[in-house]
Amino acid sequence: MSDDLIDRSRPVRAGEELDLDRLGCYLAETLGKPSAPLVVEQFPGGHSNLTYLVRFGDEALILRRPPFGSKVKSAHDMGREYRMLSKLSPVYARAPKPLAFCEDDSVLGGQFYVMERVRGMILRKQPPRGVAIDEPTARGLCEALVDTLAELHAIDYDAIGLGDFGKPDGYVERQVTGWTKRYHGSQTDDVPAVEHVARWLADNMPPSGPGTIIHNDYKFDNVVLDPENITHIIGILDWEMSTIGDPLMDIGTSLSYWIEADDPEPLKGMAFAPTMTPGMYTRQQLAQRYGERSGRDVSGMLFYFCFGLFKTAVVVQQIYYRYAQGLTRDERFASLGMAMKMLVDRAADAIERDSISP
Repeated sequence: MSDDLIDRSRPVRAGEELDLDRLGCYLAETLGKPSAPLVVEQFPGGHSNLTYLVRFGDEALILRRPPFGSKVKSAHDMGREYRMLSKLSPVYARAPKPLAFCEDDSVLGGQFYVMERVRGMILRKQPPRGVAIDEPTARGLCEALVDTLAELHAIDYDAIGLGDFGKPDGYVERQVTGWTKRYHGSQTDDVPAVEHVARWLADNMPPSGPGTIIHNDYKFDNVVLDPENITHIIGILDWEMSTIGDPLMDIGTSLSYWIEADDPEPLKGMAFAPTMTPGMYTRQQLAQRYGERSGRDVSGMLFYFCFGLFKTAVVVQQIYYRYAQGLTRDERFASLGMAMKMLVDRAADAIERDSISP
């Protein structure tokens, strides 16, 4: 495995430091190991829950905690994320193994959990240096992404003890009303397109299909690739929004992140991964492959695509709200108000054109 391709941590951002003395004592006691030198760094990606690399003696662990200043506890439920991984990891190798969950806010100022590290490559907007994505590799990446999601959706959640983890009946309706309410709770500006899209979603809701485990934030920078074969996914990260619900909502969210070469120029600046590379699937091709692999009807994907855009826009708005209220000093968030508007405009345009394609 080439260390040059392994996703790397960086020094902790100002204002997001952890209390090393308290954390060291907690790890020693909880993991049943003697005290050891503790070094903490932070993974720079992500805009919601914070992810740290914790070197505790000879061990390299991952620590996840809510963002500082967040008041939306339901969006950062560490216990829920920990439970999902606890039930899923024994039967699904791509789910990281959790090691400990801390409910005591006095340790780090909020709940957190610790899990094993999955060492591999993360594909972001710019591939790591030395990684060339030719057309066959691009197709392989797309196929792996879709097929892995279909595989996750095929797991019998009831059989692994997650039968009470979510409420699949009425899932679509709850999501539409819930995310609309969340937007109004974090609104900073008057954006007419938000109300237009919210009304369209409320008026065009399909019935919820049979529930599956859904990740709810599934995209390239939330999967770990094998550096020896980057078309092989070895891990899935960031389970904070996972639940039991309509799997078409999951693929709709994935499509909402997918930027094509023919999309408007402003949207291309928001790409999370090199999805515009020659050989990459279009959104329509992704949806079609998912339908083939899962056996589900994807003919009504417009609703799920637009909902994915709307939900992502609200998540962005919630983060921007924290910045606008002075609850975080992370300057990455300063432009998120504009990003939110572009996302809802994209949804409104898709509704007008009746298509998920550019």
